[in-house]
Amino acid sequence: MKKILIILLAFAMLFAFAACTADEATEDTAAPENPVIRLSTTTSVNDSGLLPYLQPYFEEATGYTLEISSAGTGAAIQAARDGNADCLLVHSKSQEETYIAEGYNEERVPFMYNYFVVVGPQEDQATAMGAASAADAFAAIANKGATFISRGDSSGTHSKEVSIWVLAGLLESADSDANGNYPVIDADWYQSVGQGMGAALTMANEQLAYTLSDKATFLANATNLPDLAILLEKADDMLNTYSMIAVTPERYAETNYEGAQAFIDWMTSDEASQLIAAYGTKEYGQQLFYVFEE
Repeated sequence: MKKILIILLAFAMLFAFAACTADEATEDTAAPENPVIRLSTTTSVNDSGLLPYLQPYFEEATGYTLEISSAGTGAAIQAARDGNADCLLVHSKSQEETYIAEGYNEERVPFMYNYFVVVGPQEDQATAMGAASAADAFAAIANKGATFISRGDSSGTHSKEVSIWVLAGLLESADSDANGNYPVIDADWYQSVGQGMGAALTMANEQLAYTLSDKATFLANATNLPDLAILLEKADDMLNTYSMIAVTPERYAETNYEGAQAFIDWMTSDEASQLIAAYGTKEYGQQLFYVFEE
């Protein structure tokens, strides 16, 4: 009888421990008070597949839900100005710094990078492939009068492109006007299309033209771009830095600042760093994004 009582007591303790553990697990994974984070991001991290790849890991780890809208960096940042975003993930330092300077105690958090690439027809009539820098490649394209497709959409890629044209001596300034519009080259071979990266790449493929792309988006679309090739990458003027910014309550009182900070904390965690480093290695045989080392 005594042995039976001891066994029953052991089972009771085991069940009680299991119940406590379950309660703790439920508490740990309980949804936050404000569970939805409105993330306004650039098309490159979305269209390349990186963000959809990371999203379920983030949501499982934190209990938050990401509501993602993607556009060029200019439009993505404007969404935050308009009160339609809790957090930004963008890649145009000049536009980010202008936004930060508006004075709401927000912080720009650079966390990863990849490279822009000069893309063009495989026969490369402008001989951009032999250039020492993106500026030299752009100058060669201009000298040849080869068709160049510019996104022309005030995105981070467009901003970078304009800065390269300045270095190449084809534009005097890389500054946008009061409406966020960048300078345009007045030449028949230069086409400013006002569309996203996917559309610009498709046009370049159809016209056997040149363009500037982030590498990840090009590789993600490469099967549909049979006549294009990467002609130049990893030059000093091709670095593409991605940053995050949490929209503070000082800018908008109802912003989900706690959720935005949770997203930034997770994206800079060891778990996210390992996932980012692994992305692309299976699909494309190479790493597409790199995390800045502390």
